Amino acid sequence: MRHIAVIGSGTMGNGIAHVFAQHGFSVALIDVNQAALDKGLATIAKNLDRQVAKGTLSAADKDATLGRLALYPTIAEGVQEAELVVEAATENLELKLKIFRELDMHAPANAILASNTSSISITQIAAVTQRPAQVIGMHFMNPVPVMKLVEVIRGYATSAEVTEQIMELSRQLGKTPTEVNDYPGFVANRILMPMINEAIISLFEGVAGVEEIDTVMKLGMAHPMGPLQLADFIGLDVCLAILRVLHSGLGNPKYAPCPLLVNMVTAGRLGVKSGEGFYSWAHGSKELIVAERFRK
Repeated sequence: MRHIAVIGSGTMGNGIAHVFAQHGFSVALIDVNQAALDKGLATIAKNLDRQVAKGTLSAADKDATLGRLALYPTIAEGVQEAELVVEAATENLELKLKIFRELDMHAPANAILASNTSSISITQIAAVTQRPAQVIGMHFMNPVPVMKLVEVIRGYATSAEVTEQIMELSRQLGKTPTEVNDYPGFVANRILMPMINEAIISLFEGVAGVEEIDTVMKLGMAHPMGPLQLADFIGLDVCLAILRVLHSGLGNPKYAPCPLLVNMVTAGRLGVKSGEGFYSWAHGSKELIVAERFRK
């Protein structure tokens, strides 16, 4: 397997393309938005420059990595030679189903189709294709070039052979693959999102403030960042979408998203991507500044 296609050039997509290209794979990065494609390529180049500056990558290897990347505006053009396609589009079921129908039409018959979804059913995605045995989940962690884990999600119809191929491929990327079964949220988000939601509920109910909640989890539980800061990095809209998948798929009220989270997303306060969530991210400093509405 040498030819990879990645659908979506946002944070996850460009990170996945970066890692594959750095490890010697030919990568087609696909996005219908040309500006997003250009931004994705610029992000990859910037991250490679950072590796060169740190001495973990040579300038020659950086150039070789960029040389393995090609940009495409359509799925039909980008997947012609793909042996593996990794979809990294927005966490939206209908969009993913549309993409996989199109992939099934245009990707080679032997190609494996993977989704980087963080919560949506692989079985449901596979059902809209004519190759459900070749559909699997590859849930990378953000930032992809740094984080070692890949959750490999085996759908109801995913074959053992395809699962082992993706496990081995993940190891080739220097990652640690962990096989999980196809249930809402898989493992990572089934555990993480209720914790984030409970932190938001604690804020909503006035148990403590933003800084206090994050400090307790950082110093008391040895988390590298607090759950509210992490929610801002993930995107509050993404957190809400995953919680709704958990709530709907498992039918348990403990997964119901906090009303504060719903209101913040409705108001467009999405975290880092919008400049404000629980913290203010428009200040141009690495210092954590609590958003005005949450200050005492």
